[in-house]
Amino acid sequence: MSLLNAALLPHSPLLIPEIGQANYDFLAKTIDAYKKIGEELRNTEIETIIIISPHGKPQNNSFTMNVAPEMEINLQDFGFIPPKTVLSGDALLADQIKNELRSDYEIQLISENILDHGSAVPLYLMKNLIGEFKTIIISPASGLELETLSEFGKKLGNVIKNNNKKIAIIASGDLSHRLKKKSPGGYSPKGAKFDNKLIEYLNEPRTALNNILKMDANLINDAGECGLKPLVVALGALEEKNWEPEVLAYQTDFGIGYLSFKFEF
Repeated sequence: MSLLNAALLPHSPLLIPEIGQANYDFLAKTIDAYKKIGEELRNTEIETIIIISPHGKPQNNSFTMNVAPEMEINLQDFGFIPPKTVLSGDALLADQIKNELRSDYEIQLISENILDHGSAVPLYLMKNLIGEFKTIIISPASGLELETLSEFGKKLGNVIKNNNKKIAIIASGDLSHRLKKKSPGGYSPKGAKFDNKLIEYLNEPRTALNNILKMDANLINDAGECGLKPLVVALGALEEKNWEPEVLAYQTDFGIGYLSFKFEF
């Protein structure tokens, strides 16, 4: 069955009602986007979700892949300890990915029982929406060029294509953190420019990846984003898919660009 669903989703802890509290309702459009993706994953009976997270243990030239047999979602750093939520890793698929890609890329296998928030937030929400599934967490190498990340994604896509499981990819990441004066990263006029350009490119599927790879490095740096690398890996994995764009939500209420984007195929 291979790859059945793919999306870019934000990972704001405010999307969890116990954390967001009074701010939760401000993200209603993003919450609805999660519900839509969750419904589709449930309908396609997804077996494994591969999360591309920017907040795993950063490695300069190595990709990291969490192969823990069990991974716990713990959000106590954000003031919320949920009922014990444990997800199962997909050891067989992780082993296939490692064997196929390690001759071309450095892949560091880690066994982290507590998930980083870039994977914990979307997986917690999906767990509540769709029930049981397995997961693999991949974090892009921080020091590699975007083109290398896209090539990694293409080879990841080939592994998925040749697998008989029902698999989804979620690129976890936020766009600019510098959209307003009260933004976490301070304000930059380039923040909105980056977000607008990225959304513009994503709405043209046939040229999206090439245009994103050519984005100005200073614009990317000044935007203060954390979603571009996961997105580029995901776009690489979708190279052989004829996907259509669907912007489910784009919110800037808290000075961060929260884009919920579905790759329809």
